[in-house]
Amino acid sequence: MMWRFLAGVASALLLVGAGLFVWKGIARSDDPVTQPGQPLVLQSALPSTLPTADRSREEKRFDRYDKDRDDVITKAEYLAVRHKAFDKLDLNSDGRLSFDEWAARTADKFTTADSDHSETLTRDEFATTRAKRNAKPRCDCSSDGN
Repeated sequence: MMWRFLAGVASALLLVGAGLFVWKGIARSDDPVTQPGQPLVLQSALPSTLPTADRSREEKRFDRYDKDRDDVITKAEYLAVRHKAFDKLDLNSDGRLSFDEWAARTADKFTTADSDHSETLTRDEFATTRAKRNAKPRCDCSSDGN
């Protein structure tokens, strides 16, 4: 009886070991080797010639970053959005952000909300600083679908 138990344990360990070898072999053959200094390369699963409606959210996001449409995102393309945001904040275009430049929008928002020019915000004034968001369509759960 004991030999059946030991045989079962040994076969289970052999199966787990074989599974690990197969898994490691597949992982090594599919993973590209990335060298330091190489551009970040992301490949879409579908060709870029598909209509926009048939593309996934990630494929559309990839296309927004891939400005030259070569199916490769370079570091410059990846960081371009951040450069645009920085340039909007760098009011004097010196390549550096001072605190005043960084906080300019917030200060303007405070000044606009401070309708009585008291340098303080009441609850009603503060409520006007809330970010404007697009309203999401709500489900009318009270109807029975007819």
